Amino acid sequence: MKLIIAIIQPSKLEAVKEALTQVDVHRLTVLDCQGFGRQKGQTGNYRGTEFSVNLLRKVQLQIAVNEDFVNPTIEAILQGGRSEPSGEIGDGKIFVLPMDDCIRIRTGETGNEAI
Repeated sequence: MKLIIAIIQPSKLEAVKEALTQVDVHRLTVLDCQGFGRQKGQTGNYRGTEFSVNLLRKVQLQIAVNEDFVNPTIEAILQGGRSEPSGEIGDGKIFVLPMDDCIRIRTGETGNEAI
């Protein structure tokens, strides 16, 4: 079992959800978050005054999958989350973490059956 955490652009959320549905991944958690990477924020103007925005709005996806679904899930996130044609700085990151256990609260099932 793996926990896949993906940080993506908010505008790509629907495309990623659609790509995940096509590979039979139907369970995910979505969180709003802020951060910056290489782009180091951006500047803007408000009433004629320039200001710096250090943290950019992002969306975090958390997806628990069995081993058979790890690669299809990653490919779906890449497909839906990448800016065309070859990607841009700020498209996001994918982290794959080992997951020791999963427990379904309703039934008490554990492991692969709980996912």
